[in-house]
Amino acid sequence: MIQNIGIPGLILVLVIALIIFGPSKLPEIGKAFGSTLREFKNSTKDLLSDDKSVAKTQEKEHKDIN
Repeated sequence: MIQNIGIPGLILVLVIALIIFGPSKLPEIGKAFGSTLREFKNSTKDLLSDDKSVAKTQEKEHKDIN
C-alpha cells in the first residue's frame, strides 16, 4: 500500500500535514512518530525472539520424551 504512493503523493501528504499542523508542530510530530515506530520495532523483535525460544524449548522437550 505505501509502496504505491510515489513522489507526488508523498509531496501532497507533506503539504497537507504542513497546512494542518503548521511548521512549528511538524518536527515534534515527526519525532514522536519516529520514537513510536522504533518502540514498535523493538517490541516486534522481542515477540519474535520469545516465539523462537519457546519453539526451541518445546522441540527440546519433544526430543527428550522420545
